[in-house]
Amino acid sequence: MTEQQTAAVQSEDNKTRGGKFLSFFLKDEEYGIEILKVQEIIGMLPITRVPRTPEFVKGVINLRGKIIPVTDLRSRFGMEEREITAETCTIVVQTEGLEIGVIVDKVSEVLDISDTEIEDVPSFGTDVSTDYLLGLGNTNDKVRLLLDIDKILSSDEASEIQAATASAI
Repeated sequence: MTEQQTAAVQSEDNKTRGGKFLSFFLKDEEYGIEILKVQEIIGMLPITRVPRTPEFVKGVINLRGKIIPVTDLRSRFGMEEREITAETCTIVVQTEGLEIGVIVDKVSEVLDISDTEIEDVPSFGTDVSTDYLLGLGNTNDKVRLLLDIDKILSSDEASEIQAATASAI
């Protein structure tokens, strides 16, 4: 195999595969998470604040007897806070062996995005990390940011949240 063919195969291996994605909104932007990572979608429940956690960690909820840490994606992405509305909800996802709730402005729909509709994430320079993006879903004349939910939190942050959750029990 030539060097060019090897590079093409490696590039194809790194390319995000199509599939089903749950789409949701933060502000006016539409995002997507792989549906296989989603456990359930729930309305807002009372959140108990846990001291000494990062600002974007809003606290924990009691979901049918199970304590789940909750993060606010708006806060995580440096967006301004927004008042909770009837559309605000929590998406419970499985990430890095941790079940976690993610607060979003509203859930939209489940989309079937094919391989050919997913574009690679463009480079924004060395100062901007886009590791948390799987790719850009370009469907129905809309671009959706497809998130790698496993990379939204760093390993240290996930450990910190796990420890805080354990102390809240």
